[in-house]
Amino acid sequence: MRPVVASILGGMRSWIDNSEVVREAVGGRPHWARIAPFLFLHLGCLGVIWVGWSPFALAFAVGFYMLRIVFLTGFYHRYFSHRAFAASRGVQFAMALLGNAAVQRGPLWWSAHHRHHHRTSDHEGDPHSPHMTGLLWSHLGWLTDPRNFPTDLSRVPDLARYPELRWLDRHDTLVPAVVAAGTFGLGELLRLAAPGLGTSGWQMLIWGFFVSTVILLHVSCLVNSLAHCVGSRPFDTTDHSRNSLIIALLTMGEGWHNNHHRYPGSARQGFRRREIDVTYYFLKLLSWLRVIRDLHPVPEHVLESRRERAAQA
Repeated sequence: MRPVVASILGGMRSWIDNSEVVREAVGGRPHWARIAPFLFLHLGCLGVIWVGWSPFALAFAVGFYMLRIVFLTGFYHRYFSHRAFAASRGVQFAMALLGNAAVQRGPLWWSAHHRHHHRTSDHEGDPHSPHMTGLLWSHLGWLTDPRNFPTDLSRVPDLARYPELRWLDRHDTLVPAVVAAGTFGLGELLRLAAPGLGTSGWQMLIWGFFVSTVILLHVSCLVNSLAHCVGSRPFDTTDHSRNSLIIALLTMGEGWHNNHHRYPGSARQGFRRREIDVTYYFLKLLSWLRVIRDLHPVPEHVLESRRERAAQA
């Protein structure tokens, strides 16, 4: 009984301090105390039954989803995971804070798992391959496996040398808590200052945080699951990555997944002009404003390999 209680308490402590993260790996069996916040996010969406909806709350939820998924894809993915552009240390920490607002753990944890995915994509060891572990597991199930809870710092030594990033990764629920409180506070402010909008603190919390966050989670997880099953393959890669316009539109550019697996170091995933990549347009704007610099382009030899395959087809 004591080991069970200790395990539950460890899972609860890790909600606010990942140094307490549960490390036991029992055949991939879910650790319910650890994943309780993840389940709570989904259950929180049922609050729409009681708070109703308003055009403003719905518009805010959509806009906040779009903003945060760009932070996730542009900062967590293209910067922290692949170093596809350069930034000052201060901007780097700001990007980590903004990426953390997407509520997908800390920047080191996210990057460590993603780098491991690229090394093992659709092969033994890939934590979320639909071809190795099934579609449902690749979409969400892998997040419940205790073996995937800790951050493997050996995979991100370039990032782990920054104490502020390690601190944020350790306390990765702090920013989401502030975001949740902020949406509630905004709703209460609007209820008093602009009652004609028909919203409230609870309504904005449910729509602006819970609903928006859960949709963001599932849409970004499509890249792990469906983007390895559905779409075109203009490049020959060692995995099953595919390009999908629909996923690209939903994820602000991440759906050009076969492109990305062909050359992960590029700041641009839509290699051609007609391949819409909103995240890249956002990063380009930041480079014009000199917030970031040195966006890595797609090498010509990579583009030539695509042309050669098209000619052969």
